[in-house]
Amino acid sequence: MPEGTQEPKISAGTRICDRAGNPAADSCASQGKLLGKLYDTKPGRLMLKVLTKPTVSKIAGFALDHPLSTVAIPPFVLKKHIKMEQFADAPYKSFNAFFTRPVKPDQRPIDMSPDALISPCDSKLTVVPVTENMRFTVKDAEYSLAAFVGCKKLAKQFEGGSVLIFRLTPDDYHRYCYPDSGRIGKTRVIPGVLHTVNPVSAQYVKVYHTNTRTVTMLRSEHFGNMLQIEVGAMFVGKIVNHPHGNEIRRGVEKGYFEFGGSTIVLVLPKDAAEIDAQILKNSEDGAETIVRYGECIGKAAH
Repeated sequence: MPEGTQEPKISAGTRICDRAGNPAADSCASQGKLLGKLYDTKPGRLMLKVLTKPTVSKIAGFALDHPLSTVAIPPFVLKKHIKMEQFADAPYKSFNAFFTRPVKPDQRPIDMSPDALISPCDSKLTVVPVTENMRFTVKDAEYSLAAFVGCKKLAKQFEGGSVLIFRLTPDDYHRYCYPDSGRIGKTRVIPGVLHTVNPVSAQYVKVYHTNTRTVTMLRSEHFGNMLQIEVGAMFVGKIVNHPHGNEIRRGVEKGYFEFGGSTIVLVLPKDAAEIDAQILKNSEDGAETIVRYGECIGKAAH
């Protein structure tokens, strides 16, 4: 590629496939269309200015934690085709309590093979290579790797590696775990920001944003230094990480997302892992792959 040329941006696939490469339905396609209207239309951009105000987020959060919010649970389960038999039997005191419900342990077995790279969550996965001028999209916001992790020097360490984008939708299980055992390094929180740009010659207002991110360095036993990044929704959605010590264990719950839809990103160093061939093929073909919390998605490179 000629010097100074920017590589095309990479976003999550427009199609969804299973682990065998067969097409699967997207139960949340309508949500994507709604977000498109918010960012791409003038009324939508005006609405975003209101929805992203801290006061509105606090009110929405309060509403989702209120006992009356439980009336939304049955229609949500029906619409999203959620298999409730997979989850612990318990009364839910609010919609958020339902949304963050724990799964029965036998429903998400953890692959403990020493060289297995496991999925940290239920999601739709896209894998992209790390190159110097790469751009990728997470939750409708475009980033370079340096901007995404908040540090050029840190991003430089992962050139030649891989970015694994795990997109959670409201029908997914919203708890997540550590993908390998090891020790935990530095964690930084990057706040989300809504930007408004008024070009002098333009007749419209352009809106773009960055999402709230929690970036954690994992010094893993089998994949070297890797990053695990939780991405929250720009409004309402909340990242809740559990307190931890210095040592971490594969498959142990790291935290959960409250309502709002969210994303996990793993950044792996060069030659750290061999990702499942079908997952790579799906990504190259512009499709996401359905993966589950704890299942193997690749092997340590030897």
